[in-house]
Amino acid sequence: MSLQVIEARRITPHPWPNKVGTSRELFRWPAEGEWQMRISLAEVAHDGQFSAYPGVDRWFVVVGGAGVVLHLDDGRHMLDNRSPPLAFDGAKAPHFSLQDRTATQDLNLMLRRGAGRAAMQRVQGDDEWISTASLRAVYAAEPMILQVDEADAARLPAHALAISQHAGRQRWRVRAESDTPLAWWLGFEPAPTR
Repeated sequence: MSLQVIEARRITPHPWPNKVGTSRELFRWPAEGEWQMRISLAEVAHDGQFSAYPGVDRWFVVVGGAGVVLHLDDGRHMLDNRSPPLAFDGAKAPHFSLQDRTATQDLNLMLRRGAGRAAMQRVQGDDEWISTASLRAVYAAEPMILQVDEADAARLPAHALAISQHAGRQRWRVRAESDTPLAWWLGFEPAPTR
């Protein structure tokens, strides 16, 4: 099993064009050329607006800070680190405001339409996550241990992404100090090549 651990603090942040936040690209697929799937961590210090990504499906979750309010066509979405991931059309570029004027850290999974299937979900306690997705990852907002098929596979510090591109049908589970670990599963299956 090839498992890569990527610590957010080791990735150089890049400022947004509107200067209200920065992004750290944790992973992209493919590694070269235009990405088809991308996982990034945004650090947002001021109210503002997301960039538009036409033709991209986006999953968004708050992983640190008091939370944000996203303003989308279907209304206001108040999100904090206990909220489920919110999926929306990347072309929408919603406005957002910070809860309590506190900076947040936000995890984003972006997928170009037609590139395959992707999903993001909150880790539920110590439940196993079994998926057919070949590329699987877990983002840990607090220290924890990733177990794969009953064996300890990696010790994860806070704000780290563990990812494997050969993980189909493996059994993944995390062990953390809390009963409700701050962690999220991410899965991606590329579209069949012709």
